[in-house]
Amino acid sequence: MDLDSSELLFRMSLTLFEKIINKEIPAEIIYEDEISIVIEDINPQAPTHLLIIPKKVIPKLSDASNEDQEILGHLMLVAGKIADQLGLDETFRLVVNNGAKAGQSVFHLHLHLISGRPFNWPPG
Repeated sequence: MDLDSSELLFRMSLTLFEKIINKEIPAEIIYEDEISIVIEDINPQAPTHLLIIPKKVIPKLSDASNEDQEILGHLMLVAGKIADQLGLDETFRLVVNNGAKAGQSVFHLHLHLISGRPFNWPPG
């Protein structure tokens, strides 16, 4: 696993998400199971902006291995379940930022589930 200097700094201590998973700091938890946790984003970019986070630390998507396949699939299924529970129907976007240059600021893999406003394509 190659970590750039900003990622290495984050890995020297627990990430924000690890502290939330460990209940060391509060968060608005929407859903939790043995594999994942879903929280509200503290800096929402849309009326609905949730973070779907695996409990296993995978710094970024490109660090996932074949053994993480079940976790990755689970995160996608959780996204669909949460979207259904919130009545989002087919009106949501999932985003994964991979690395600092792609906008990742917490080096613990997470999916952004966003909805509630129009989204442009291409994003950015």
